[in-house]
Amino acid sequence: MPTSSFFFSIILYVFLLLISLSTFTDGTELILVNNCKESIWPGLLATEGHPTPNGGGFLLKSGEEQALQLPDNWSGRIWPRQGCCFDPTTGRGECQTGDCAGLLQCSGTGGKPPTTVIEMTLGTPSSDLHYYDVSLVDGFNVPVSMRPVGGGGGSCGVAGCEADLNECCPKALRVARGGKVVACKSACVAANWSDRYCCRGEFGNAERCKPTVYNRLFKAICPRAYSYPYDESTGLNSCTASPYVITFCPPITTPS
Repeated sequence: MPTSSFFFSIILYVFLLLISLSTFTDGTELILVNNCKESIWPGLLATEGHPTPNGGGFLLKSGEEQALQLPDNWSGRIWPRQGCCFDPTTGRGECQTGDCAGLLQCSGTGGKPPTTVIEMTLGTPSSDLHYYDVSLVDGFNVPVSMRPVGGGGGSCGVAGCEADLNECCPKALRVARGGKVVACKSACVAANWSDRYCCRGEFGNAERCKPTVYNRLFKAICPRAYSYPYDESTGLNSCTASPYVITFCPPITTPS
């Protein structure tokens, strides 16, 4: 006849199984893939009130991938850092692009423009719908895309700038290191953060803030990315999926 310890073991197993399934299904999974020929140090910054995974930054070598499990309603941004060198003991150093105060783990510090930025809001208390985009508002440093796997409601489109804008960056916007263009400024950054080019102050609305010639160039090359602050019509995507795959240096595909 089964003993009480046997029934206890069964109950404990079922309890742990339920916890495991709950942990697995809750939230949203992001899979970060480095398809570049060099290492990338993803930087992460959660909006206020949300946790920042992995301390806000980590090393992702060429060919590697890293899965992140984010809680429901998580909101924040991810950006690629390149050309980094950090002290293995202190975690301090610097990056050629996307640097966050010289820290390996950004710990609440945003990336220094110009850098390509992935932005997302993974649901709200009143809706399960996820919103995400790849933004060139802060400029460009590395090609990137965000793609849902599966999905339900929403458009479930691909957000991205898959082309290397550094190769065709106008001279006035170039950031060079060692004779090589490593980043391309946005009009806002190049104009020293003026209200007109950054869509602030009296220009902080869709009627007064219009795309510049540089914004139009970025949009022509990367039609699935935000080219300026009021580019929602083609730059913003919505979906309900998990996981999403974020790829640095993704293969170039034709928008559908």
